[in-house]
Amino acid sequence: MSSGDMRRRLVEAAAELVAEGGAGTLTVRKVAAAAGTSTMAVYTHFGAMEPLVVAVVEEGFAMLERAFLAVESTDDPIRDVAAQTAAYLAHAREYAALYAVMFGTAPLGRFQLPPPSKDQRGRAATLDRVAAALERAVQAGRLSADRPADLSFRWWTVAHGYAMLVAGGFVLDERGRERVLEPSLVAFFVGHGDDEERARASVGAGLAAR
Repeated sequence: MSSGDMRRRLVEAAAELVAEGGAGTLTVRKVAAAAGTSTMAVYTHFGAMEPLVVAVVEEGFAMLERAFLAVESTDDPIRDVAAQTAAYLAHAREYAALYAVMFGTAPLGRFQLPPPSKDQRGRAATLDRVAAALERAVQAGRLSADRPADLSFRWWTVAHGYAMLVAGGFVLDERGRERVLEPSLVAFFVGHGDDEERARASVGAGLAAR
């Protein structure tokens, strides 16, 4: 097995453990056992557990990016952003513990991650993908000419806020999509220049695509 393959196996094993129990439960022995290798392999490839936790977070965002890439682009950019939102929420729901570690809401115990402003983790996987669709919406005349980066941060606030409320049990996702998420997205797009009826149709189509 190549060095790259072993590193990837260790990251995937650690990611699964994080998804099951959070980063605070990680130990070198558990990761090695889950990867089917020795504890020495963890130290050889990462030196310590903290760099491995950072690699797990990076893998979490890579998984999120792959989910976004699986969303097919259409001639309706508003629908596409809604579909990206659904993909984002599916990732947060399926990998709840990993998602909490990715965004710093889960206790990491002895592990410390660099601040997002320092390493820009998640930007390409989240903001840039959505910003591209929002830029298309601006070019199509659906949204006002605000900077797509600013629009993507505002979108992120809506998507992440909803994900956290669902994760905390404050909103039931099966009801919340119709009563909270969809109206919030429609209000977001209308507030930035879209027609309400058109926005509602696009958002409904995008959320239904997942």
